[in-house]
Amino acid sequence: MTTSPGAILSVINCLVSFGAKKPCVVDSVSFDLYPHEVLGLVGESGCGKTTLSRATMGLQAAQNGSVILLGTDLTKQTAGQLRKSRCAMQMIFQDPYASLNPRMTVFDMLREPLRFHHKIPRADCPHEIANLLEKVGLDSASMRKFPHEFSGGQRQRIAIARALAVGPKLIIADEPVSALDVSVQAQILNLLSDLRKDMGLAMLFISHDLSVVRYISDRIAVMFKGKIVEIGGCDEVFGSPLHPYTQALLAAIPIADPDHLYTAPLQPAFIGRYCDEELNKGCPYAARCHYALSECTKNIPVLEPLFNGEARQAACLRKRELKLF
Repeated sequence: MTTSPGAILSVINCLVSFGAKKPCVVDSVSFDLYPHEVLGLVGESGCGKTTLSRATMGLQAAQNGSVILLGTDLTKQTAGQLRKSRCAMQMIFQDPYASLNPRMTVFDMLREPLRFHHKIPRADCPHEIANLLEKVGLDSASMRKFPHEFSGGQRQRIAIARALAVGPKLIIADEPVSALDVSVQAQILNLLSDLRKDMGLAMLFISHDLSVVRYISDRIAVMFKGKIVEIGGCDEVFGSPLHPYTQALLAAIPIADPDHLYTAPLQPAFIGRYCDEELNKGCPYAARCHYALSECTKNIPVLEPLFNGEARQAACLRKRELKLF
């Protein structure tokens, strides 16, 4: 895979492993993210979503691959160069209380990136910080408080303000609403959506909640065992999923209707149908796939378009057949 013209971020064959004898947490993942676009990354816990986001940011070393941001390969930069490049790409972490320094006030936390990256005079910092807090829905009086004085939703707003302080072009949001109440989740999602439009941001939005991803995303990438198994437009993926794993995820979404009977077809696990040695050679989803064939255990499917020229892609040997289901 090569860099796509116009992409603000291109991740190419990214591979991350935590040991020579352990399976890859992120296994040769490639994707593009375009300006003003929200790409939702979904998958079950442990599939490698957070590790991929940290490798993209340079917080986790990748054993192979490239991360190209605005035409610059971040994997070839020194620590000092990477620190400067992070002005264009910032991260919002899952737990706002863990990501905020409990010993620092909001003013100190927001002043630090402003002073370090933008060299703003000390006298101008209060005004800039007040503007940042206003953007995320907090008043200027909040800047003198500590993180423990805020609710979970307010803490996440502070984390968002800190990410915006350096004027990024791209935001990586790693499950930013999973630790919040449902009503607060909606407020934060609306805030992120408004900031994206007002500031022209691109966003990689990571979550295991498909309803949340559908609300905020333009495109969706589905990840399973370190690989992206399907990627396409939001309506396409939800309307006619091509990969059996995507179908299973969508079938598991609960319906808010007490009279509705769950009638989605169960997908029997074929664990034991093939030996472990066979499964390791083929599709990582073969042991759980309702449509698995013996061929699926022999060849690893490639993420490729359904038909030539299409932007939508799936990594399944039977994707053209599943399109008809």
